[in-house]
Amino acid sequence: MKFLQSFKQAGFAILSISMFAFISCNSSQSTEKTTASDSTQAAATSAVKHAEAVISGTYADTTVNGKATFDEENGKVKMVLKITVPSKANQSVAAHLHEHGACGDMGKEAHGHWNPTNKEHGKWGSANFHSGDIGNIQLDSTGAGSIELETNLWTIGGDSTTNILDKSVIIHGGVDDYVSQPAGNAGTRIGCGVIR
Repeated sequence: MKFLQSFKQAGFAILSISMFAFISCNSSQSTEKTTASDSTQAAATSAVKHAEAVISGTYADTTVNGKATFDEENGKVKMVLKITVPSKANQSVAAHLHEHGACGDMGKEAHGHWNPTNKEHGKWGSANFHSGDIGNIQLDSTGAGSIELETNLWTIGGDSTTNILDKSVIIHGGVDDYVSQPAGNAGTRIGCGVIR
């Protein structure tokens, strides 16, 4: 009888181990399915192209900090530009994309506004404007401000008439009047960052 009881206990132990192994295998397969599903979602998410420019001052006596992010999805690029210029608190400053990805010589190495379509300078969205004419940013009492823009006129890595990579984001010390040619009389280049 002890033999029969030991045999039942051994059988129960084997059955328990088998069930545990079966459940573990099923759980592993379920995880693999979830992982495959997650991979598909990650691939869809990675279709969004991203670039950014870290903006810093071009003059030792003017603190400028900021960042511009660019995300391309469904044929449009969304830019979010956030800056802080404490010395310009409660004022506005102009922001533009310039044609070269270089910030040397107090931002002058960025050259002129990015204008691949050879249009006159103007306000974004008007009859005539450069592809780099972003606009003016109102700064608060701490000198912080932001601007957002979404457009199908820009790409991240597209052809030369739309590609914003290796261009510079320039912050000017004054405001853009949207009229003066070729650059809106926006003042000196106090901040710069290269789009990468």
